[in-house]
Amino acid sequence: MLLGIDVGGTHTDAVVVEDSRIRATAKVPTDHDNLLHSIRAGLRAVLSGLDPGRIKRLNLSTTLSTNSIIEGKTEDVGVIVSAGPGVDPENHRVGGHFHVIEGSIDHRGTEIKPLDQPQLEGALGACESAGVRVYAAVGKFSTRNPGHEDRIEESIRARAAKDADFITRGHSLSGALNFPRRMATAYFNSAVWRSYNDFAWAVEESVADFGLASELNVLKADGGTMPLSASKDVPVQTILSGPAASVMGIIALCDITQDCVILDIGGTTTDIAVFADGAPLIENKGMTLGSYPTLVRALKLHSIGIGGDSALHVSVDDIHVGPDRKGPSLAGCERSGGTSCEIAHAPGGGPPETWGRMCAPALTDAMNYLGISDFGDTQASKAGIERLAALWDMIPERLCRRAVAYAVDQIRAAVLDLVYEINEKPVYTIFELLEGKRVKPRKVYVMGGPAKAFSDLLAKSLGMEVVVPEHFAVANAVGAALTRTTMDVILFADTQKRRLFIPNLNVSREIPREYTLEQAKEDARRYLLEYLQDKGVRVDETEPEIIEAGSFNMVDGYSAKGKNIRVRCQVRPSVAKISL
Repeated sequence: MLLGIDVGGTHTDAVVVEDSRIRATAKVPTDHDNLLHSIRAGLRAVLSGLDPGRIKRLNLSTTLSTNSIIEGKTEDVGVIVSAGPGVDPENHRVGGHFHVIEGSIDHRGTEIKPLDQPQLEGALGACESAGVRVYAAVGKFSTRNPGHEDRIEESIRARAAKDADFITRGHSLSGALNFPRRMATAYFNSAVWRSYNDFAWAVEESVADFGLASELNVLKADGGTMPLSASKDVPVQTILSGPAASVMGIIALCDITQDCVILDIGGTTTDIAVFADGAPLIENKGMTLGSYPTLVRALKLHSIGIGGDSALHVSVDDIHVGPDRKGPSLAGCERSGGTSCEIAHAPGGGPPETWGRMCAPALTDAMNYLGISDFGDTQASKAGIERLAALWDMIPERLCRRAVAYAVDQIRAAVLDLVYEINEKPVYTIFELLEGKRVKPRKVYVMGGPAKAFSDLLAKSLGMEVVVPEHFAVANAVGAALTRTTMDVILFADTQKRRLFIPNLNVSREIPREYTLEQAKEDARRYLLEYLQDKGVRVDETEPEIIEAGSFNMVDGYSAKGKNIRVRCQVRPSVAKISL
């Protein structure tokens, strides 16, 4: 049996899959103040009547890291940078404790100028005085030589052993070159490290409490999984974990062969993805967090604040929905015993004592009122909508139709904008670059709790066929359960220097001058396979594959002085199919 849990903004879903068939499902409210409570409730519900000992793998997707960044609940990070000539790191400053230290390493990994130790000590002293406890050490060409990052870490440990809890070294995150992206990635990795690790450790304890001795993984932004134990050092990889689960879920539930749009309509947001020739698109260079491009490979996704629990906002001239969520809809609030309330301003203003106090009507309530959906307590929806309409002297049905039309229009506009953006750039899927491809979706797949209610509305608005798959309400958890581990490494070899280096595995060793590209390919496969097997991941020896390989002569004067070899090896994202 395989178990998948998706911790969403409104609900936590759990699914047990046995022999490619869904054996059990559960949906419980997400407690944002105690995500662990939601996971335990989901486990308790989905495992009822089942033998926990038969679960061989548990995969988890979570919005924890994403929400920490969006809500500004990250930790202060001391960012210590070694750059040298070229890109000015000050143009890519991130965080409030950013320090550039003189010193440089060139593109071959040769130290041109050593780190300025007094300057480094001054920067660390400033961080300590500010109470900083987590750091990011980033060198411009650290993927070729991590020496400066190592020395920064040594200096931090030497003077702040009791205060420095975690240090991200930039080269450990990715073998790809891009100094500004590396700084941002290292910063965010340390910024969410503490909250994510508290969560991960608690999950491990809970899993043991339920008698689950299974393989334990977490979804990554690229649509694969990684061992939860390994994710503790690179929590930045779990950003967009939840939306990635929805993409993998639709692959597991449907046979997709053409260009299409994927909509995951939840309680809080609508997540949008696009497939080209049946394959999900990927941010090839890395995703962007706010205004900061990173090195985190991620599925191409876009989220908007439209969901079933999105609050209705009414004014004299306008009715709109979201992006905020006041709590569950009235239907869900009554059903779950919630107490979410808001102050509804009376038309024309007036003193606070004249304002009416009521539970917050949401999009689901408007759809219930119109008979488009029948979720939860429909009478609570009807009463709440009528109270809201009366405050503004409106006809309730007209209020609801305008609210629903607004939500559908927002989704339509976001879909068209995303397709336009994709067609302005080269199209990369998780498998390959599609040369000259223009994406022209003709079908929309919709999942999430409100999926059926939205299907006809979206078909009319987008002018496309809309498909609502079986198990649409728990598709994210299905994707989590069936997604396989994926990882990629980049191997660098310099035969003149006689060094081999795989940055994110911390592999560095001497090689002979006769070292070849074919040897590099075999080493990349072997090191990746050994790493995954050491983490307890079941990977067949044939799965690691070479996706990029090149060997270039290095010339000094008029003669070749060695070869510069670069190999990229990956276990690709994949997901098993559900038998319907």
